[in-house]
Order: sequence, then C-alpha cells, then structure tokens
Amino acid sequence: MTMIKTPDTVVLIPAYKPGEMLLPLLQEFAGAGCRIVLVDDGSGSAFREIFENVPEGTCVLTHEENRGKGEALKTGLACIRDHFGNDTVIVTADADGQHRVEDAMKICRTAAACPDTLVLGSRSFQGSVPLRSRLGNAVTRMACRLSAGLRVRDTQTGLRAFSISLLPRMLEIEGSRYEYEMNVLLSFARAGIPIREEEIATIYIDGNASSHFDAVRDSFRVFREILRFSASSLAGFAVDYSFYSLLLLLTGSLPLSNVGARVVSASVNYSLNRNFVFKHKGGMARSAFSYFLLAAVILFFNTLVLELLVTRLGAGRMAAKLITELFFFIISWSVQRTLIFRKGDKNNDNENKTRSRCPAL
Repeated sequence: MTMIKTPDTVVLIPAYKPGEMLLPLLQEFAGAGCRIVLVDDGSGSAFREIFENVPEGTCVLTHEENRGKGEALKTGLACIRDHFGNDTVIVTADADGQHRVEDAMKICRTAAACPDTLVLGSRSFQGSVPLRSRLGNAVTRMACRLSAGLRVRDTQTGLRAFSISLLPRMLEIEGSRYEYEMNVLLSFARAGIPIREEEIATIYIDGNASSHFDAVRDSFRVFREILRFSASSLAGFAVDYSFYSLLLLLTGSLPLSNVGARVVSASVNYSLNRNFVFKHKGGMARSAFSYFLLAAVILFFNTLVLELLVTRLGAGRMAAKLITELFFFIISWSVQRTLIFRKGDKNNDNENKTRSRCPAL
C-alpha cells in the first residue's frame, strides 16, 4: 500500500520503558518520510540502548526522571513549536506499536485539510478488546458527554493529529499524566475547537500488557475533579435535604421548605466548590455573584419541577426531591466548570532537567 505523506509531518512519541516494538515503529515512520520527536520519559539506564539506536535524524528528548505521559507530550510539543514551521502537521502516537503508520498518515491528511481541527484516530472496539479498555472507554465517553457535551467514540486514543497552530493552547492545558489527553478533549470542546474522528484499526498486543496505565491510580487522576464535585454536591445535598425535611415538618409548605433549604445549602456548596473542587483563584465577588445567580435560576426551575412531580404526577415529596436534584446536578456541574470556576490556563513547567539529542532540526 502506497502512503502519501502530508508536507512537514512530525510524529511525536512519548516512551516510558518501551518494548521491542518501538524501533521497528520508528523505522516505519522514518520510511514514510516523517520527522520524529521521541521523548524518553525517565526510562532509566536499562533502556538506554534502545534510545541510542533510533533512526538517523530522530530527535530524542530525555527526562531524567519519569514525569508522566502528559509532561512527555508537552516536552515534545514545545520542541516542535520552537523548531518547525507554521505549515507543520503533528501526529502523536504510542510507543507500543498498537498504532499503524498508515492510520497515522490518514489522520495527518485530514488534519492538513482541516486546519485548527483536532483529528482523533478512533478505534471501533470490535473483536478481541481487553475488558479494562472497553470499560474504561465507556466511562470516559460518558464523562465527556456530561461535563462538556462532547460525543466522541474513542476518548482514550493516543493517535491524534493537528496543525502546529493548536500548540499554544495544548501547552497551556493542565495534566501531567494520562489525564492530560482527557483534559485536551474537554478544553477543546469547551472552547469550541472542532474535534473530528477518523476510524483506525483496533490493535491490542498481548492484551495491552505493555500499557503503563494504572487502572486505579490513573483513573482517579482522570476523574478526580468530577469526583470532588460529586462529593461537594453530596455534602450540599445532605445539608439541603436535612433542612428541607425539617422545614417541611415545621411549616408544611413545599415551596418555602425548598427555598429555605437551598439558601443554606448553596452557601455551603459554593465554598466547597470554590476552594476544594475547582480551586478557583479568581475574584471571589465575581464567582460568588455568578454562582448565586446560577443557584437562583436552578432553584426557580427546581421548584417548578418539584411541584410538577408532586402535584401533577403524584410522586412522593421525598422521592420527587431526589429525582429533581439528580437532574439539576448535571446542569450545575457543566455551568460551574465551564463558566463560573473556569481555570486560567497555565503552563505546568517542571523543574526536572530535560536532555536533548536533536540533529539538524
């Protein structure tokens, strides 16, 4: 099969303790006419021979210590920003040989034809797919839909192509390890940057045994903000539900009980979200005004829905409260994350030293 290379294509590969598939993969990319930027993310002396036998012309960047996939990608992206021209197309690929070079070239052609678009090489997950990969992708797909309204089939793909014009934003996105790639999707979706998918082959070698993804630790990093928000919302709901029950017992008024409970719980929830969940450093007055405006709007519609469920549909007052809170939880998360406690992007500079071997960049 003849592969047509897009002009000025750079393949960026982060590698941590790579296996035997790395060198043949690099040779194939070099044969396709790509420039290669390889980041050794603290693999150690035992893997030095692999990085010393890369194809001629490969730029090798070395972290003295392991920093994580996100930092390795950003180290490579910074190098590309500094040494390549404005017409460059970048494709990131994993070091384990589970991405075909022809698929990488396909999404590069799409990225070249669609500037300022992030192109994902998306797997169909047909055939023999490890259970943890299938489940992991299902969960992250749901998280993308809930938090950013993004519908992507393969959120965990490491095969991604884009023009060099997107590098400034990508370098500002937070995340040091596997959560970085998820953060890129969420950040682009919220900023309205197009994300496009191209189907690629689904390949898992030895049941994906070479993956350094820790199912517990790295999943927590990916979802920790959502988990913190859920914990904060649960605490706020506990306060809200307690006051709602108490006021309902004392007054017998559904609207009064709902409003009174929400005033108390909103104050608790704002404080938790600002300081614990989103760790917002912006002005308190602005975020407080925006938060309580949101709370007032949600309270209005919350009360309407609650009344509808109880008086029109005959739902129990306690059950109706649970249903209503769950529905508005999703809306509240999206608005707070996107608008109220939006983080100022910042570059996560790492003080660990980076060595480079980049011939004739």
